[in-house]
Amino acid sequence: MIENLIQNFKKEFNTNDSVEVFFAPGRVNLIGEHIDYNGGKVFPCALDFGTYAVVKKRNDKTFKMFSENFKNLGIIEFSLAELIYKKSDDWANYPKGIIKTFIDSGFNIDTGFDVLFFGNIPNGAGLSSSASIEVLTSVILKNIFNLNVDMIEMVKLSQKTENEFIGVNCGIMDQFSIGMGKKDHAILLDCNTLNYSYAPFLLEDSSIIIANTNKRRGLGDSKYNERRASCEEALKDLKDNGVELSALCDLDNNTFAMYKHFIKSDEARMRAKHVVAENQRVLEAMNSLEKNDIENFGLLMNQSHISLRDNYEVTGLELDSLVEAAWEENGVIGSRMTGAGFGGCTVSLVKNDYIDSFIKNVGEKYKNKTGLEASFYIGNPGDGAKKLGDF
Repeated sequence: MIENLIQNFKKEFNTNDSVEVFFAPGRVNLIGEHIDYNGGKVFPCALDFGTYAVVKKRNDKTFKMFSENFKNLGIIEFSLAELIYKKSDDWANYPKGIIKTFIDSGFNIDTGFDVLFFGNIPNGAGLSSSASIEVLTSVILKNIFNLNVDMIEMVKLSQKTENEFIGVNCGIMDQFSIGMGKKDHAILLDCNTLNYSYAPFLLEDSSIIIANTNKRRGLGDSKYNERRASCEEALKDLKDNGVELSALCDLDNNTFAMYKHFIKSDEARMRAKHVVAENQRVLEAMNSLEKNDIENFGLLMNQSHISLRDNYEVTGLELDSLVEAAWEENGVIGSRMTGAGFGGCTVSLVKNDYIDSFIKNVGEKYKNKTGLEASFYIGNPGDGAKKLGDF
């Protein structure tokens, strides 16, 4: 594939010069949903598919960008002097924003470059195609301009770009797991402190199957804000009654049971119940992987989905239909929704001998129940963003 991309680059930019090739993965959160803003830890891994870039530095101040995924848009061109968000530049605003953020942070980028991108992360599937291209562009800048910047700083600059240049108020999990991914490992990450550790995630005879509901998202943002408000209400009620804590995830299941009666609203109590239990599941998941107990990890995934369905109420017909169909299949270790909810994707651990029947049967059951076609992607825990070589 890389040879094809290099040939396409040389054809698109009419050159035979040598090039540099880079890669940044997609990511999936394995467990730990809707707790990052409650002081909890997430548990993502980088995937072994993602976004590729073929790059040649230029001698002038022009950037020329082409995407194999959006061929109809042709080459998008801009200069160092015009690093501004333009709707007409479409996907190229992501790498453009990274360039501007790096310059604004004091890094010396004095010429442009030609670049061809290709991603095999499905757009809109919740696997972070935008964060992948952001971190990928950061790694390109570090390498071709010999910048003194480490990966964690590049992760922060990538998040800043999405927040301030693109205007999307995302957290840091996506960029962090894409930048800091490690083959055959998952990452236990505190999104507030950026403290992290790796857990071995050896899928010797199984794989990660991501299923996209292909449901158009509607009210996700407003419902997300409602959930956050309920959590803040629960935290305030607990603090007002003398419970010493800074975030809901400071509680474990036993202390929550002792103090939950202080939470006035039934709804806020239910949301807090999910948050506390989910954080405990993440910590148990880490222990399971350290013991190479994939079966228990799968059970925790199932419990996570049930709580997201019943206590946090962010699943809905489509996600529930996919997960419930997955639970009925042979060879399934665990399955849950992943991401914000209200559509998007599920993540399942499936034994390799059953992957074909899993995709066929789950796809058929899902279509019969919802009328929608699901898309399936097979992956494994992969490395973070890096340079692949000179060609």
